[in-house]
Amino acid sequence: MSELISHSSSIEWRFERQILRIEPWGKNSLRVRATCAPEFSESLHALLPAESCAAAVTSSAESLTLRNGNITAVLNLKGQLAFYNQRGELLLEEMWRQRSTVGIGASEKSQDKYVSALKLDGREFKPLTGGKYQLTVRFESRPEERLYGMGQYQQPWLDLKGCTLELAQRNSQASVPFMQSSLGYGLLWNNPAIGEVSFAKNQTEWRARVTGEMDYWITAADSIVDITRQYANATGTPPPAPAFISGLWQCKLRYRTQQEVLDVAREYRRRQLPLSVMVIDFFHWPNQGTWCFDPIDWPDPKAMVDELSAMGIELMVSVWPTVEARSPLYPQMKAKGWLVSSERGVQVNLDFMGNTTFFDATHPQARQFVWETVKKNYYDLGIKLFWLDEAEPEYRAYDFDNYRYHAGPVLEVGNRYPRDFAQGFYDGLQANGERDIVNLVRCSWAGSQRYGVLAWSGDVHSSFHAFRNQIAAGLNMGLAGIPWWTTDIGGFQGGNVNDPAFHELLIRWFQWAVFCPVLRMHGYREPQIQPPERYRDGIPQCNSGSPNELWSYGEANFDIMQHWLSVREKLRPYIDALYDNAHQHGDPLMRPLFWHYPQQQQSWETEDQYLFGEDLLVAPVMHAGQRQREVWLPAGTQWIALNGERYQGGERITVDAALETIPVFIRAGSELVNILVN
Repeated sequence: MSELISHSSSIEWRFERQILRIEPWGKNSLRVRATCAPEFSESLHALLPAESCAAAVTSSAESLTLRNGNITAVLNLKGQLAFYNQRGELLLEEMWRQRSTVGIGASEKSQDKYVSALKLDGREFKPLTGGKYQLTVRFESRPEERLYGMGQYQQPWLDLKGCTLELAQRNSQASVPFMQSSLGYGLLWNNPAIGEVSFAKNQTEWRARVTGEMDYWITAADSIVDITRQYANATGTPPPAPAFISGLWQCKLRYRTQQEVLDVAREYRRRQLPLSVMVIDFFHWPNQGTWCFDPIDWPDPKAMVDELSAMGIELMVSVWPTVEARSPLYPQMKAKGWLVSSERGVQVNLDFMGNTTFFDATHPQARQFVWETVKKNYYDLGIKLFWLDEAEPEYRAYDFDNYRYHAGPVLEVGNRYPRDFAQGFYDGLQANGERDIVNLVRCSWAGSQRYGVLAWSGDVHSSFHAFRNQIAAGLNMGLAGIPWWTTDIGGFQGGNVNDPAFHELLIRWFQWAVFCPVLRMHGYREPQIQPPERYRDGIPQCNSGSPNELWSYGEANFDIMQHWLSVREKLRPYIDALYDNAHQHGDPLMRPLFWHYPQQQQSWETEDQYLFGEDLLVAPVMHAGQRQREVWLPAGTQWIALNGERYQGGERITVDAALETIPVFIRAGSELVNILVN
């Protein structure tokens, strides 16, 4: 016989081996866990320790109710669970289909749908060999619901209703499993296991392929703004952003030598172009897993750092988690258990430019060892910014069942790797007194934001198709709690510096990036440039892409980008204020229209525009040859184009979009009118 148990501020259901517990976890929020083990684990996963809050527990003969502010959980004797807002409106309910089921979220007239011979439970623990389970959690689908967040997926849909998403990290895919509903709730799937979620018409289904317990966090509020902020309180906000973050970042694959870096920086200075950050990409090292400069190509990195600093330019260097079998550090790291292990086959995780294994970022000692090596070889030279590439990590084949971390099998814990990778560097920098911590990381998980993670969208193709996907990716990353986000301007791979068609894509991408959190030039440009020597001491040498500086694409294109760079410089105080707001509250810098205009239906239906803060409406041009585009302007204010033309809100207009411009509108009354309008 099942049992309901009430405590002072939590409720439980027990039947056979399963324990279900619901407890308050922050303002208007609950943590929901279930296990078939004797007790729950102590892991918080993405959550911070709970803030104290007063919750009310009431009971009846066949149910328990737990209320914490705006959210109420109702649990019946059969173990079924539903959630309501402060007005008693149903937010979310588990999906059960059993002969004896009576749904607690249904009216009497609709309860027939719960009685079924399908034998489906809202929570299904399927035993696996070794004592763990495959977990499936089902919720009733709401056809009118719109869903957002979940991180970064390479697809064009902002509204994720109808989508199936893999809960796994891949190059250009970041699984950050926090979703927000237009019905007034947010849900964090607080489980780092590999899995999937389906937001289908007939049901919502979350699945973890290997886990010991169910763990999710749910919050309720009347606005997306409040849901976002409650999530930020539960998982953390980004640290204060340094002043340089809002300037231009210059990068390419790759600056091969110290002299190349200095030549580019000096040319920026000669042209009087503002430059905040120079980035040194991969294979500046003697071999993977040495985490230091190759002295042949980088004879005096301290002098390089000092010269850049004198020009007001910060330096960032790429750090890969790969360790080549010929690295002098490999034997020690392998002996200590600091490398990712394979369950079967050869102990090689990636074979790019050598046979490599990833260091195990879930191992605290491995993180400490890598940081100490990086500190000695980079930080002590004055380098404080790190590019944590390959952070998924990017396996040669994403056979997640074949790899094991210190924290457990990848199938059980794999999604936390990029967060732990970033944490190692954040903790190391913080321990050395640093406060302006920014690490560029090619993946994220829930909670990554609190470790100074600037996520970027990975190795996306240089095409308008890929460009269009980035709009939804950036907006949903912000709604998943990762406000610091960027892309490779022009896409990563496929752009030829001599191709006019690529020039058009580059210009459109650059214009858009001016109104993104970080303006960053990067890419692997064609034609490729081969290194002077194919091998050095038996180690393969990496080629480089063509030049990728603003002046590399001809004077006409340079003039356009120079103009928009000047616009970015004018915007920097405004952007810096947005960064401060992200630190204080967790608000994204890029926001969907419904963030500020939720009462207007068109705000929820428009997915190819967004707000950059409250005062700027951005309508990127995302198709080759396009020279006009439609724009919807939210009602309630006038909107002013950069040429000074005024438009009444609540209208759909068609505006010119010559190659030299991007449709951007300023909210009437904003100080930006005096700053940006020609």
